Amino acid sequence: MTVDLDSASVADYLAHHPEFFQEHSELLARVQLTSPLTGRAVSLSERQMEVMRGKYKALELKLGELVRLAQENDGIVQKFHIWTQALLQARNDVDLPHILIEGLRSIYGVPWATLRLWRVAPEYCHTWFVQDVSEDAKIFANSLAAPYCGENHDFEAVRWLEEAPQVRSTAILPLRAGKVFESPESFGLLILGSPDPQRFSADMATDFLVRISETAGSALTCLIE
Repeated sequence: MTVDLDSASVADYLAHHPEFFQEHSELLARVQLTSPLTGRAVSLSERQMEVMRGKYKALELKLGELVRLAQENDGIVQKFHIWTQALLQARNDVDLPHILIEGLRSIYGVPWATLRLWRVAPEYCHTWFVQDVSEDAKIFANSLAAPYCGENHDFEAVRWLEEAPQVRSTAILPLRAGKVFESPESFGLLILGSPDPQRFSADMATDFLVRISETAGSALTCLIE
């Protein structure tokens, strides 16, 4: 009686009987396969080595990408550390907004940045960072459940930047006390702008922007009544 075996059955048998090639080792040299790399016939053991080299190469590329991402993240963490130190070294409260903005520009290389605050203590009511904020801007800030990243759709907040006509992409961060995206009420907005449409893209990761938003909000609460 002849039993017809399909390739799946053969593959399943070999997978569950690894001793087969120990018992029939001569097949390793006799079986000839076509190499997709060279196009010539190679033995089963040679083909196995090609497969292993391909897997090793793929793992090597993946490891290289992970190392690159780790180096990028380490650079971002170092910049965040330097920026936070600058905030802690501020000599007085009213200097904080300027130090915060200049740090983002110089340390992170953000082309344009500014902020606006409301609900500030009376002694700060005539400073540059409380001017020209409409009720609509405050409502917009309260509505942000995450940093806004993407194109500039002529936002009022972006118009606070002197370079507003040149802004092609922007990040808009609400300023709140504590966990910034757990509190519904904002007391300010931090605006970052770039002429590069891809600098703040809609699909970018926002983890560090959240940290910047939370740290900036915590630092600036000393100005709020």
